[in-house]
Order: sequence, then C-alpha cells, then structure tokens
Amino acid sequence: MVKNKAMVISLKYEKKLWRRGFNLVAGADEAGRGALAGPIVAAAVIFSPSILKPKAVWIKQVKDSKKLSPTLREKLYKKITKAVRVWDVAQIDNKKIDKYGIQAMNIKVVNQAVAKLKIKPNYLLVDYIAGFKSKLPFACLVKGDQKVFSIACASILAKVWRDKLMRNYHKKYPSYGFHQHKGYGTLAHRRAIKKHGLCAIHRKSFKLV
Repeated sequence: MVKNKAMVISLKYEKKLWRRGFNLVAGADEAGRGALAGPIVAAAVIFSPSILKPKAVWIKQVKDSKKLSPTLREKLYKKITKAVRVWDVAQIDNKKIDKYGIQAMNIKVVNQAVAKLKIKPNYLLVDYIAGFKSKLPFACLVKGDQKVFSIACASILAKVWRDKLMRNYHKKYPSYGFHQHKGYGTLAHRRAIKKHGLCAIHRKSFKLV
C-alpha cells in the first residue's frame, strides 16, 4: 500500500500556493528536448482549486508522461483538457534549435506556452531547466514532472501533442520511422540516417550519427 501511495503525484505544491493567495498556478513542461529530429513542444496548464472536490480516478493515474503507455497518455490527455481551467501549447522547430541551441529554446518554448494561456497565471511551477527565467514568480523543480500534479499534466499534453506531430511527419518522411521513435535516437533511427542522410526536420547541431 505504501508503495502505491508513493506513486500518486501530489497536489501539495498547488495547495500551498493556493493557501498563499496564488489562485492561478500554472504548471509547465516540455517534450522533445533530447530528440534528434522534430520540434520541441511545451504545454502549460492552470487548474482551479475545485479540482480537489471531485474524486476522479483519472487524477490518481497522472504521472510523468514518460512513465505512461501511449494508450493511457491519450486517455489522460482528453480528461486533462476537459478538467483544466485553461491550457495551451507552443513549439519551436529544429531550425531555431540549431541556430540558438536547445537550452535557450527549451526556456523560450516553456515561456511561450505560458504566455499563450488565455488567463494569466500569478505563479509558475516548471520542471527543472537550468538557467530558467520568467517574468512570473516561479519554482523550477527537479523531477517536477514526477512530483507536481500540474507539471505532470503539462508533460502529458506536450508529449501527446508532439507525438501526433511526429506521426504526421512520418507521412512526409516515411524512410525514418518517426511514427515509432518520434525522432529520438534509437538504433533504427540512427541506421535510417546513415542510409538516407538527413531530412528537413533533423537537428543538424546534434550528434546524429
């Protein structure tokens, strides 16, 4: 029983901030930072404190997106987008990543996702990014996607959104298997690069071979 409880991502960070008067707490995370191809995508969400009232089973299923099956991620994506007060996503393509660097673009895409929210948050919780800056009061938390409910939800939205983009890219560049590895550096992907060379969405600044 203790082990199962430890797996549930807590709302304690949001509740502390709500008690302090920060009623518009946003959680943000990205997907695709380590990929060899495709964009980096970030999502931001704001939940109302009323999320505590309904004891929905799906809330207990929320985890870091990397720890979920694709099927469960898709189901949670639908539930999160219905339950959240407001959410949005942003993306930055491989050309800008090559020009400005992944670290700078990681920070930028998260801030872009937050800026796109139709309701302006008054506090931001974000999964750890070295050198992160924001105009908002914020906390940058190591393994935040494994500890903070809002960040974990954002990670799911970003992951599902990006996976869909990469499946679409597969239709345009079928030789690389983007629908399977989503642009990450799997053996199959690296072999495809050796065989076919680079396509337009590869990050040339990364070690691709």
